Amino acid sequence: MKKVIGMAVALLLVFAVGRAWAEEIQGKIKSLDSTAREFALEDGTKIWVAEGLSMGSLREGASVRASYEERDGKKVATSIEVK
Repeated sequence: MKKVIGMAVALLLVFAVGRAWAEEIQGKIKSLDSTAREFALEDGTKIWVAEGLSMGSLREGASVRASYEERDGKKVATSIEVK
């Protein structure tokens, strides 16, 4: 029983810490490159789209909100909402 509780606590900590590192950004898409899996917002911010996330609803001029993580100096979207 102690082992199960310990594992549950460890998982909660991992998810809590992971969420703490996520950032959010919003804006309008200025340019889109589906081959490189990235888009740029009107303010010049570049966002790379994580593998497994669909880019099907992304269009230039669309307003988006994205959660992202910094990976190797890049902002990598972990979720994207098109408004």
